[in-house]
Amino acid sequence: MENIRTEYLACPIRRVVSRFGDKWSLLVLFMLNKSETGVLRFNEIRRLMTDCSQKMLSQTLKNLEQSHLVHREVYAEVPPRVEYSLTETGKSLMPPVLSLIEWAMVHFDEVVTA
Repeated sequence: MENIRTEYLACPIRRVVSRFGDKWSLLVLFMLNKSETGVLRFNEIRRLMTDCSQKMLSQTLKNLEQSHLVHREVYAEVPPRVEYSLTETGKSLMPPVLSLIEWAMVHFDEVVTA
């Protein structure tokens, strides 16, 4: 097996972007940011992201929570109510994400080929 340089494994860009750069995480972050209240329940997110399975959405939310980008609030009610919102760290990520989305919209045809 080829030796991997320690600097590569410790690269901050690689390590940080891997926390939210997958297929669903950016969409979840965007949906939470776009919400009028800044808070969404699991099924609300699921309705907005119809092509994401329940299992994948659950896993994505757990990963974002572990990365301190999303806050999960559980209310002691019957049935239990769980709400998701962006943390301060998650909110601070949104300006560059929104810029990336804007860039993607402008350059979509150049980047995505049929």
